[in-house]
Amino acid sequence: MEPIRYFNRHSGAMETEQVYGEGFLRWAYGTPLGRLSLEAFVKRPFFSKFYGWRMDRAASASKVAPFIRDYGMKVEEFADEPASFRSFNEFFYRRLKPEARPIDAAPVVFPADGRHLGFERATAMEGVFVKGQRFDLEKLLGSRELAARYADGPLVLSRLCPVDYHRFHFPCSGTPSVTETINGPLYSVSPLALRQNLAYLWENKRTITRLETPDLGTVLLLEIGATCVGSIIQTFTPGQPVEKGAEKGCFAFGGSSTITIFEPGRVKLAADLLENSARQVETYARMGTMLASKL
Repeated sequence: MEPIRYFNRHSGAMETEQVYGEGFLRWAYGTPLGRLSLEAFVKRPFFSKFYGWRMDRAASASKVAPFIRDYGMKVEEFADEPASFRSFNEFFYRRLKPEARPIDAAPVVFPADGRHLGFERATAMEGVFVKGQRFDLEKLLGSRELAARYADGPLVLSRLCPVDYHRFHFPCSGTPSVTETINGPLYSVSPLALRQNLAYLWENKRTITRLETPDLGTVLLLEIGATCVGSIIQTFTPGQPVEKGAEKGCFAFGGSSTITIFEPGRVKLAADLLENSARQVETYARMGTMLASKL
């Protein structure tokens, strides 16, 4: 399997991803025996729940300092001191200082730190990681009606790695609905896995929230579960208006993804996001930076 390369908006350079658990991912998704193990138990919720339980135990706190060191994390951004975390999970879904993620003046900002792909039309999202793989919007949303309504609207896939800040936020201001959960297995959403089968995105457990906005229509906000993600935690109050950049929730341990989908004719995605995505290259950008402008 090829290494994962992405464009870093902040450094202006192409970079190679340092993949947490890379050896296991390559074995599970790239070998016959690994794929057998994947289908037998790795994709099943009990496997991730068990791993999440381990990351909640006090003994897991010993993993925090080595993780920070190995991945060169910016401790000065943390809202709390590393020594204060009582488990690895507490560290994993840590909060940051507000000044670490300023919110851009653009109408729409990225909902999470991560590596992002953006497409002007949701149904034109083809060959994302491998040529020939087609994106199934209807299966993702669990609704033929919703899929038809958003088929020609922009879609942004934001992939969070274990080393990333794991709280997700509202990309624009509005009033959020109650969150709907669609149950499913928990495959990895790393490109190492999605290169084998893009369908993991719409087969995995996922949540959908509708954000009613004053001038951008109804924006669909999805969170995608993945292997070793203990849970998707929503921290907002349905029906209560939120400001752009307000916290929506967090993922417990593991890499995962969010998907943001807009109605047609409402927004124009950032130029660098579209240009890189057209080359099947992800753009790394932090939460709160510009995602789209209003049409």
